[in-house]
Amino acid sequence: MEWLIWIVLLLIIILLLVIASCIKVVPQAQAYIVERLGAYQGTWSVGVHVKVPFLDRVARKVNLKEQVADFPPQPVITKDNVTMRIDTVVFYQITDPRLFTYGVENPMMAIENLTATTLRNIIGDLELDQTLTSRETINTKMRAALDIATDPWGIKVNRVELKNIIPPAEIQNAMEKQVKVERERREAVTRAEGEKKANILVAEGEKESAILRAQAEKESAILRAEAQKEKMIREAEGEAEAILKVQQAHADGIRMLKEADADAAVLKIKSLEAFEKAADGKATKILLPADLQGIASLATVFKEVGDK
Repeated sequence: MEWLIWIVLLLIIILLLVIASCIKVVPQAQAYIVERLGAYQGTWSVGVHVKVPFLDRVARKVNLKEQVADFPPQPVITKDNVTMRIDTVVFYQITDPRLFTYGVENPMMAIENLTATTLRNIIGDLELDQTLTSRETINTKMRAALDIATDPWGIKVNRVELKNIIPPAEIQNAMEKQVKVERERREAVTRAEGEKKANILVAEGEKESAILRAQAEKESAILRAEAQKEKMIREAEGEAEAILKVQQAHADGIRMLKEADADAAVLKIKSLEAFEKAADGKATKILLPADLQGIASLATVFKEVGDK
């Protein structure tokens, strides 16, 4: 009977192992494709699932996360017959696990070939310069074409990026020379514009300096003229004042003579004083009065009186 107990225990262990193998836990962002006797049975989503032993099997585990496919460079020919190599990166996500499993034999190889053919079709309508400057347009066209083509496979193409564009070596050398020439041209233009601006600034500075000097000379001339004018006015006022004082003194002397009732002898002496002043100047001719003899005798008399 002991061997029978061991057989029962063995059968229980085997049964437990079979039951455990039939319990499946589907993790997040994954889906399991279940087949029963080789036919599609269903798609298990996240959670705990139990399959029928010996009849059901998990045919495929599908990753529902967004994935990246980096394909090697593909040779393409542009519209102007330039051969280049372009490698692409495709961002895709599986939206229908059933179609992904049964739609195409090798989905990744199918996407790679579809990407290569689509890229050749798009680049074949563009010239070299357009290819190098139209990455965004190429990406958009490729994404639209791949998304439509992969829809029956349960795949959604989110983005397509041109990772690298590798033109031939001679084209690269020509492009580098062109860039160098363009850089030198821009440098020369920038230098010329700088020199032009510097010359303009210098000319404007000299112009402003000349204007300031002219204004300063004008103001200085105005100030000198005003000072000269003021000096002349003061000199004229002084001369007028001096003449006025002289005339006033003469008038006062005449008035005093009149008030003193001066006789003819005093008047003659005054005449002689005036004659003395006249003779003391630079005149070359002197007009003598007719009664000079009488005036001289009168002067002798006054001198004798003065000596006594």
